Amino acid sequence: MASAIVVGAAGRMGRLVTEELARRGFDVLGGYDALDVAELDAAAPAADLVVDFSAPGALPHVVAYARRTGAAVVSGVTGLTQGQLTDLRSLGDKNRVVWSANYSLGVAALRRATAMVAEALAGWDVEIVETHHNRKVDAPSGTAKALLAAVDPGGERSVVDGRSGIVGERPAGEIGMHALRGGTVAGTHEVHFFGTDEEVCLTHRAASRQIFVTGAVSCAERLLARPAGFYGFDELMFG
Repeated sequence: MASAIVVGAAGRMGRLVTEELARRGFDVLGGYDALDVAELDAAAPAADLVVDFSAPGALPHVVAYARRTGAAVVSGVTGLTQGQLTDLRSLGDKNRVVWSANYSLGVAALRRATAMVAEALAGWDVEIVETHHNRKVDAPSGTAKALLAAVDPGGERSVVDGRSGIVGERPAGEIGMHALRGGTVAGTHEVHFFGTDEEVCLTHRAASRQIFVTGAVSCAERLLARPAGFYGFDELMFG
């Protein structure tokens, strides 16, 4: 039986992840949050796996724990800086690590479809719209950023976050990013491609957070069977 700890355990995702790990036979050794996350540095028991759905501020403690114990890391934390993502990638030199802004299989398929359509419809106008519940603190969502990367993998096109006032004609190649917040929406992502007299819209709607939980724990099971390295969700689930 593999063992695990959960970081962000008191949050809604953390509670669901803890339940799913136990349901699949993991020995859950503990859960940590902002008040006691520093225990990961030295006091927390060694586990085979750490699942982190907390906040960027906890990352140094998660990295310290993984280096101390050799634990595999599944991170679903959004809002990480490029420096923090570099820290996670470096951890993959000796540990098994996966990071994703979204652990839904449907969203993984959406990213692939978006890249294909963007290539096929080069020159069309593109707008990305994401909608989340009113308690989400970062915008645009990590998933929206991943969809942006699927449209523009080289980061060569100009990006505008919303529009207001007299903005003039839409510049060729511009990509619009829009974030909506309200109610209890688990997550909706839309990628609009606008051509002359026609539009293609790719959409994913999450009905509940359980899809992310199922994907994350399934990903964890596959990660534990891999050698050390930094992996993407798509790579583990579809590779």
